[in-house]
Amino acid sequence: MRGEPSCPKCGGRVRAPGLFADSWQCDVHGTVHPVQPVIPPSVEALSVVVHRTRVPVWMPWPLPVGWLFTGVASAGDDRSGGRATAVACSGPGPLGGMGELILVAEELGVGLGARYAGIDGPDPGPYLNVEKPPQAKVLAAGRPTPLWHVADAPDDRAVFAGEALGLWVWAVVWPEQSGLLMYDELVLTDLRDAGAEVDLVPCGALSPRLLEP
Repeated sequence: MRGEPSCPKCGGRVRAPGLFADSWQCDVHGTVHPVQPVIPPSVEALSVVVHRTRVPVWMPWPLPVGWLFTGVASAGDDRSGGRATAVACSGPGPLGGMGELILVAEELGVGLGARYAGIDGPDPGPYLNVEKPPQAKVLAAGRPTPLWHVADAPDDRAVFAGEALGLWVWAVVWPEQSGLLMYDELVLTDLRDAGAEVDLVPCGALSPRLLEP
């Protein structure tokens, strides 16, 4: 993802709009909303995404004790605005060791969340058993939001997904046992509504998961 826009579904190169297409194109996935190059985590990087996006920028706020903001990615361009956002955080896992969390908000069909989840996308619907009670609940923008376990994800991560503000929300946690974090009823804040509090976000080193899930 570093350096130039890429496909949200596969990370491959994309072609900019031109004479023959008025949208970004991936050779494999056709028309896509390109993922913009990921830059090191900072309040400034976060602010750029917050001001451009048309979808929420979810972050656990306050962050769990000892956790840091470790990067942000977005899909979309200056013309269309951000159609998906991914926020990474890292910190002590519930059972020891380091845990990593990526929260994705996206419109239908973008495919960024499925890529971090490690499943065939673009959306989580086919992998959710919503006939059963949700496995986790978060408070998203003040609303109780159920999240279901996403089936068929790789064994190294725990993946949950649901709907918030009419859009998909994904929570992808490494390692798998750190998924216990999601049972603590995290409070998710849309950073578009956070105002000056964004300046207080503690930043760590860039999460490699944002670049290569």
